[in-house]
Amino acid sequence: MALRCRLRSLILQQHRLFSTSNLSSNSKTLQDRKEKARAALYVICSEQNPERVVDICRSTALSPESHLDRLAYSRAISKLKESNNYEGIRAFIKDSIKQLTCRSERFVSYFLVLYGQGGLVKDAVKLFDEMPEMGIERNVKTLNSLLTSCILAGEYGEMKRVFTEFPGKYGLEPNLDTYNVVLKGLCKSGSANEAHSILAEMERKKIKPNTTTFVTAIGGIYEQGNYIDVGKMMQLMKKYGIEPGMSIYNVRIQSLCKLKRSAEAKALFDALPSRGMKPTCGTYGHLIYGFCREGKLDVAKSLYKKMVDRGLQPEAQCYFTLVYYLCQGQDFDAALGICKDCMSKGWVPNITTMKSLVDGLVRIEKVDDAREIIRRVKEKFSRNADRWSEIEAAFPK
Repeated sequence: MALRCRLRSLILQQHRLFSTSNLSSNSKTLQDRKEKARAALYVICSEQNPERVVDICRSTALSPESHLDRLAYSRAISKLKESNNYEGIRAFIKDSIKQLTCRSERFVSYFLVLYGQGGLVKDAVKLFDEMPEMGIERNVKTLNSLLTSCILAGEYGEMKRVFTEFPGKYGLEPNLDTYNVVLKGLCKSGSANEAHSILAEMERKKIKPNTTTFVTAIGGIYEQGNYIDVGKMMQLMKKYGIEPGMSIYNVRIQSLCKLKRSAEAKALFDALPSRGMKPTCGTYGHLIYGFCREGKLDVAKSLYKKMVDRGLQPEAQCYFTLVYYLCQGQDFDAALGICKDCMSKGWVPNITTMKSLVDGLVRIEKVDDAREIIRRVKEKFSRNADRWSEIEAAFPK
């Protein structure tokens, strides 16, 4: 709580600083860089003006060396892309590269990925081409970052071109990570059927696939509804001496739940103990999502109870899913209990779900509970306080 209060204080201070044109001269005001980065990240998330987002980032002097700064970079790029401010993205990344005191392959890789996140693959390719002019040698890691950039931008045709042409053009030898990235792009683009040709090429080049290779391939094959090929992939794993662990079963269970075949996913789940494996909180989360989507809320609630009884910590999305679907199913008592558990962890479902819960509690004459929920939401998100006050004012007296 003390940290939260400190952060709020910093956020208010950052707002005042960001409203001036000379933030750099006030840098001594915030000695702790991490706290400054946290505050900047918060302001970026709440700022609606894309130009102000760029000003905030520049004033904070972000560096890709810091994890928190990288989060701020990423959020800023997302904000700019949401407003289709591609010139802003381009200028922001170029300025960031110029300001680097130490240019390295690692930092260039990061900015290649950011270009992809911002939908500017041509700029990423240009940066890759210009690396020698910056005194940085191209290598397979930067190639892999460029391929990732193409995937983030949804430019799968460009990904294939880069994969086909650039290794020979620049004298680079693809490695396991290269093939895993390309396989991921193929699956995302609906071309998981090409997984066999990728595996064949890997075999020719004596590159042994790993669990990630098969997790990616199996997830993509399920999405295409090609269940026979899933069995083939499981057999190929044996050929390479890879035992199917929880990551494989999690992707199978998740894929089946997405396809509304949760009963089949549950059968895989039930067989886990006989295979010497224990389900993770993610496994339960996939099943809960699947059964919720299919309207089988009693099964979902039972799985949630079993997960908690086994000492597993539900993930935030699991809570959000349950509260949303329980409200849709008019089970507001159960939704309230799950929501309280969720909020005790510091997580709050989105405003649409919370309003649905509050409205439902009022309908079943649990107005005091609805008021308590609103009080806690207002405490967590003060910027929406007026909206919640209006909702509360309409409650029965």
